[in-house]
Amino acid sequence: MSQFIAAKEIASIMGISLSKAYEIIRELNSELKEMGYLVVRGKVSRAYFQEKCLYKKEGCDE
Repeated sequence: MSQFIAAKEIASIMGISLSKAYEIIRELNSELKEMGYLVVRGKVSRAYFQEKCLYKKEGCDE
């Protein structure tokens, strides 16, 4: 399993469109960049995605 997750997998996990998945990636990458991390366009850290979207009650509730 890769350390990064792409839009197609996010769309599948969350049951959303591919364009919405890219929007989420941009938002999460923006947050990571503000914290000083390097980001990869079109992908996001799997750990950060899971923290923000799957294991918390707040965030990514679209």
